[in-house]
Amino acid sequence: MRLRSVVLIFLALLIFDSSAHASVFVPQQAKKDYLTDSEADRIRDAMLPPDRLKLFVSFAEDRLKKFQYELARATPEGRRAEILNSLLNAYSGCMDDAADQIALAQEKQIDIHGPLKTMQSKGKEFLETLNKLNEGGPEYDTYKETLQDAIEGTKDALADADKAAKEVTPAPIRRKPS
Repeated sequence: MRLRSVVLIFLALLIFDSSAHASVFVPQQAKKDYLTDSEADRIRDAMLPPDRLKLFVSFAEDRLKKFQYELARATPEGRRAEILNSLLNAYSGCMDDAADQIALAQEKQIDIHGPLKTMQSKGKEFLETLNKLNEGGPEYDTYKETLQDAIEGTKDALADADKAAKEVTPAPIRRKPS
């Protein structure tokens, strides 16, 4: 009986001690789980939203190309459904983060005309590709829901880009000194 009491007190102290230490730990900055380490470094190194916007659009394009490649492979991986869904989720995450950069640039009143036009043109291309994939194909049922989420995310990002293009004031015209 006495041994049981000692063990219970020890366990209670151990749990209390570990919970006290757990509340002190604060992560520095959460890394996006769909970015590679080098991509995360490139995002961190890009100081301004326009630069990050370009990077997120290029990463989204990369994920979409990888998805198409994986879909067309003659000898698929064993975890093919997982790979296809993770690539589409990563694509959606990149497009969502690109839209977040638009909002950040507007908030800070930073000129994003060039990257915004790039996002609009690339986003339309992405949407066409996603809509073609949505018509069906090999193993369509395994990624159908994720694909539809990606289509909705792309439409939302394009709507944000179109809205920002209308709201953003044009860059000042510099005149030659007389």
